[in-house]
Amino acid sequence: MADRYLNFTGTAPGRFLTRRLGLPQPAPLRRWSNEHPVFEGQLLHFTAGASSFREELSQLLARTGLQVRGSLSGGDASVKRPVGVVVDATGVSGLDTLAEVHAALHPVVRSIAAGGRVIVLGVPLSDDDHHQAAAQQGLEGFVRSLGKEIGRGRTVNLVRIAGSVAGAESTLRFLLSPRSAYVSGQVIEVGSEESGLAAPEDWAQPLFGRIALVTGAARGIGEAVAETLVRDGAQVVLLDMPSAEADLVKVAERLGGRALPLDITAEDAGERIAEFTSGSGGLDVVVHNAGITRDRRLANMDAGRWSSVLDVNLASVLTTTDTLLKAGAVRRGGGIVATASIAGIAGNTGQTNYAASKAGIVGLVRSLAPRALAEHGVTVNAVAPGFIETKMTAAVPLVIREAGRRMNSLGQGGLPVDVAETTAWFASAGSGAVNGQVVRVCGQSLLGA
Repeated sequence: MADRYLNFTGTAPGRFLTRRLGLPQPAPLRRWSNEHPVFEGQLLHFTAGASSFREELSQLLARTGLQVRGSLSGGDASVKRPVGVVVDATGVSGLDTLAEVHAALHPVVRSIAAGGRVIVLGVPLSDDDHHQAAAQQGLEGFVRSLGKEIGRGRTVNLVRIAGSVAGAESTLRFLLSPRSAYVSGQVIEVGSEESGLAAPEDWAQPLFGRIALVTGAARGIGEAVAETLVRDGAQVVLLDMPSAEADLVKVAERLGGRALPLDITAEDAGERIAEFTSGSGGLDVVVHNAGITRDRRLANMDAGRWSSVLDVNLASVLTTTDTLLKAGAVRRGGGIVATASIAGIAGNTGQTNYAASKAGIVGLVRSLAPRALAEHGVTVNAVAPGFIETKMTAAVPLVIREAGRRMNSLGQGGLPVDVAETTAWFASAGSGAVNGQVVRVCGQSLLGA
């Protein structure tokens, strides 16, 4: 559904009126397209504190294709409007070096191009040095606050590097690209252990040769996920309810994939998926996208509404994941991506069942991720969408829908492709060091952490 307010604020009368009335002025987001698949222009690279990653990070940033510079000096207009800024704050260990983050960004923050990116790099908090822990935790408050004030479609994120910078390349490429347009105010940790799969030969097709299963793929977000995975080189197996078989087959034929009509809540769903994909040697990616809502306030919610939502959204994910891992149906170096929700993080009126199921996904990821990596060489992560423009949200009453759209730092709803892009980054061959992460795709919602 078209966002008429966003379109109106892009006109001269709209800009004038909203400015006079103090209303939100959302900016159109710079998303991936065939014509503009990457950002072009200048990237500023600053260092706060004594970083041990400086040279390696400089080489990595240069590989993105952006023109890396260490200052805003020069007369070129593109230099004065850099598309991004990376502040290496991995060496921040106290308030003195934390001040260097302010000193780096304060002079340039107004100069960042509309739709540009700010990334701050940190490290995990020390258990032995409370000064370092305080300063590194301070980066999180800094990033979340800057994301809420920077405006003009720009995003701000924090990446904590627990291992090598090389393991963060996939994440930095994602955040420094149009693919991450609706991801802001997030804290992402890149671990010290990797799934063992090397970086992709072609970063434009990071899923080349991988086989991915997407549940709930007949329409909406699931269809967008499948399209994006295929764009990135994957072969797809698309699963949905038998009642949606006609739509599912159409999507599969369009994408050159295979359709698997199956009730994901069936007791033998995992076994049937494993059998269906065994001929191709198994799966590299499993995307748990299938989900339903049956909203009612708790006082009006019968047991059927509760159990149906928990069965589809959580129980099926738990049992299917367990079965596929036990059967070895997900190959080493693969990844599992589940779908949580901002409702599971912040809660939502009338959605105790849905929020419980999506919070359960967060618990699954945090508990299973380290064991799945150690025992099976498989990463486990989750996306947590906020307000996404779908047929479901289009049916929401106008006032509630507008509130949902505006209550985030970017002042607008996201699109299914925004969830798909984050899913594809998790699934990338180069994201083996990204594990146990729950990333909100919500434009930095004002609700939740």
